[in-house]
Amino acid sequence: MPAKNKNVVIIIAVVAVLAAAITVYFIKRTPFEELKPRVGDTAPEIQLGGLSGKMVSLADYRGQVVLVNFWATWCPPCKDELKWFEKVFEEYEDKGFTVIAISIDEATPEQVIDLGLAFPVAVMNDRVKEAYGGISGVPVSFLVGKDGKVLKKVSRTYAEADLRADVEAALKAK
Repeated sequence: MPAKNKNVVIIIAVVAVLAAAITVYFIKRTPFEELKPRVGDTAPEIQLGGLSGKMVSLADYRGQVVLVNFWATWCPPCKDELKWFEKVFEEYEDKGFTVIAISIDEATPEQVIDLGLAFPVAVMNDRVKEAYGGISGVPVSFLVGKDGKVLKKVSRTYAEADLRADVEAALKAK
């Protein structure tokens, strides 16, 4: 077989293998909505060292509505989102709402100060990553009700108006 034909066969074989791998990936990939924790599940516990030096624990906020947000320092939409989370936090904090922001990379206290965040910020560990469905892409948020159950999951940006409406509804719920 001439070298030219061998190259064509090799290229076709490589393309076929890649196509098969991509197909298997998309068939077996679990949609975000189906990853644990699901809406209605109890939110997994979070115990992380906060960037303020205090431990951050989801259990400390039982009885409150909590937004658990995963973000990264290199992610501009994440940083924009954190700024409006801060506005909603300031508005509803005295009514029983808080935010726990969890960086998937190595955020620093200086970065938190630059963002103007008053709510707890921590850096993710492997246990929390797996408990929340293997977080890899950001931003990702989980709204947790007063009873500790996941009320809503948002993959990508959580719009300020949607967050505000969801927090108001969650705070009114018995």
